Order: sequence, then C-alpha cells, then structure tokens
Amino acid sequence: MRKFVFVLLAVLMAAVMFGCASPEPSKTSDSGPAADTGKRTDVVQKDSDATSVAREIEAKVGDIYFAFDKYDLDKTSKGKLKTLSGILSKNNVPLTVEGNCDERGTKEYNLALGDKRAAAAKQYLISLGISSSRISTISYGKEKPICTESTEACWAKNRRDHFVVPE
Repeated sequence: MRKFVFVLLAVLMAAVMFGCASPEPSKTSDSGPAADTGKRTDVVQKDSDATSVAREIEAKVGDIYFAFDKYDLDKTSKGKLKTLSGILSKNNVPLTVEGNCDERGTKEYNLALGDKRAAAAKQYLISLGISSSRISTISYGKEKPICTESTEACWAKNRRDHFVVPE
C-alpha cells in the first residue's frame, strides 16, 4: 500500500510540473494565431505568384527556337527574351531554361548542344539585367521531344529552349 501511495504521489508531482510549465516564447515579434496565419498566407502568396508568372511566360513568351545545329539567338528569340526579362523584372521568382534538340545526332552531342542553347538564353537574360543567381539551366538533348515525327517541321519544333518557373 505504501508503495502505491509513493507511485501515485510521484505521478501527481510529474503531472503538476509538466502541466504548469510556461509555454516557449514565440519566435516572432507578433503573437497569436494571426501571426501564424500571415506566414501561411505568405507561402500561399509566393506559390500563387510563381503560378501566375509561369502562366504569363507561357502566354507572352512561349519557347524560343533554333536553326539546325545552332545555338545562336535570332531576332525573334531576342525579342521574346526581352519580353521574358520584363516579366522577370517585376517579381523575384527563379527560372529554369531547358535546352532541347531534335532527334538527329548522338545523345552526347545533343546534350552538349542543348546546354549551349540554354546558356545562350541565360547569358542574354543576364545582359538584360536579370541576376544570374535566379536562372538555372538544364539540357535534355533529344530526350524530351514535343513532336515525334521524322520530318523537318517536327524537328524544328524540338530545337527549342523552354522556360519553367520552379514551384
């Protein structure tokens, strides 16, 4: 019986000690649920900004295209990149430039060519004032075709840079 009383007393003392502990101070200067809700709203706002920027890029810029076995930017591509620069200068979202090629050539050659195409677009955007830290590049070579017919018209659609706003 005595052992039971001691165990019960120990449990009650532990409950009192943990139950009366003061809450940890808030890490923000504001307190209450409104401050937490504001943080969640900011995250949702950033996600919606990225989504709206991605839609704007798709609608106003789309992809830029390259001649066979080339990675230099033509007048049309530079115009689209200027439009893209204007969109990016209004916000702070990152951008990924995806370099793509048609099916002709080896896998290694097309990966290198896709990399040069993506790098050319990145360098032009940097020259227009977009920070290099916001732009990443990737080459898919011939691995992500949007057209699979073996015709010149189809190959021309696959020789492109595609612009993605990461989520």
